[in-house]
Amino acid sequence: MARVTVEDCIDKVENRFELVLLASHRARQISQGEHITVDRDNDKNPVVALREIADETLSPGDLKEALIHSLQKHVEVDEPEADLPAITAQAEDAPEADLLPEDNIAFDRMSEEDLLAGIEGLVPPEKNDDF
Repeated sequence: MARVTVEDCIDKVENRFELVLLASHRARQISQGEHITVDRDNDKNPVVALREIADETLSPGDLKEALIHSLQKHVEVDEPEADLPAITAQAEDAPEADLLPEDNIAFDRMSEEDLLAGIEGLVPPEKNDDF
């Protein structure tokens, strides 16, 4: 194939803007040393990328996934969820002496009157010309 045009690729990737993104990403991959799937024929990397898309030697879906993966800064890894029934079974088997009774748990408690008295005692900040 001597020349490749957008019309050769538009039936593979319908959106022209997406075609440009995929071809430019593939051209960058080729310049980084990726294996090409068509003969180079003394063509530059963008032309080779377009020829690969036109000849369907690469799937546009695979190119799109590779492009998305290259742009991601944080990749989430799916981890298996903990076995919830086993955790609850272990909690039921635990002796009662290991658990703290609610009487031993102390929280800071303040009455409403103490709260209001504390708020009234606050001094407002001095007014400044800065704001």
